[in-house]
Amino acid sequence: MISRRQCLLSALAAGCAGSRPLLAQTKIDVGLAMPTLALQRWVIDGLALARSFNGMRLVSDLQFANNDVQTQIAQIDGMLGKGVRALIVTPIDGPALAPVLKKAADQKVAVISYDRLIRNSPHVDYYATFDNFGVGVLQGTEIVRRLKLGETAGPFYIELFGGSPDDNNAFFFYNGAMSVLKPYLDSGQLIVGSGQTGMDVVSTQAWNGVTARFRFEKILEKTYVKQRLHAVLAPNDGIAIELLQALKLKGYGTEGKPWPVVSGQDADVQSVRSIIRNEQSFTVFKDTRQLALAAASMAEALLTSKKPQVNDEKTYDNGVKTMRSLLLKPVVVDVANWREALVTSGYYKDYLFR
Repeated sequence: MISRRQCLLSALAAGCAGSRPLLAQTKIDVGLAMPTLALQRWVIDGLALARSFNGMRLVSDLQFANNDVQTQIAQIDGMLGKGVRALIVTPIDGPALAPVLKKAADQKVAVISYDRLIRNSPHVDYYATFDNFGVGVLQGTEIVRRLKLGETAGPFYIELFGGSPDDNNAFFFYNGAMSVLKPYLDSGQLIVGSGQTGMDVVSTQAWNGVTARFRFEKILEKTYVKQRLHAVLAPNDGIAIELLQALKLKGYGTEGKPWPVVSGQDADVQSVRSIIRNEQSFTVFKDTRQLALAAASMAEALLTSKKPQVNDEKTYDNGVKTMRSLLLKPVVVDVANWREALVTSGYYKDYLFR
């Protein structure tokens, strides 16, 4: 359910279901289709995009689809009906958008895929995202570093979790991490105690942390009664927080049973607080202000008949075409650098962590 507070947050930029709609006569330049208000990062992204367009004196229509595919399709269709000239879309289910994106192409509306790649449609013009394979590489590298795998023989026990199987990025995250972890798994220095590997097994539908926790609780009950768990590959912070709760109930975080290395992604406030308490080990921070500005600059270029900036035209194939992409670099945030990376930089206010 979308809360009143969440609607008010999104209304600062443009509007969401239940908030006052834009006036019918208002000219809309760019439609912003975000997946959900339920995850903090999409609210931040949506508002950052809207603010970027405000600064460019362009009018945007920001809408959140509550993770419902048909709602997102209807929202995009409604934006097209308002005469938008460009769309920035973070898909819930990319292939399902194909018909409405065909309609956008027929109306000569430029489409930018934002953070998540829209698959199986030729009607996507550009892709703005972070280096998603690089996110996974950072997660895997930090796990290796914190376990001191280059110095200690082990073996160390690890469990693997992936993102949603309908999110193209989830595969890049997982594959990036496994590109680092696989040599240690092959040598036996790392052991997946449950034996559960591969995105067909470890993925988490809709990035639902409770779903991941339910699976993890079964693993802990079966495999880690006597054996201690040393590391958990958690693809994002929402999942990491739920896994930490399961670990806490099993006595982890005590002197005799220290926390395993637990990864994350997105620098959510709750996870940053957990990092400060030395529970979650680290998160991969993607400064969405930079991504929003990059995507907004792409749209502005398209609206003024200029060529958007890209730095990759080989990595991302959406099943129909290879995307012209702009990839930004993520960074690791932990207890040592969280304040500089997140507060001093202005991403968060200091009072959130007092």
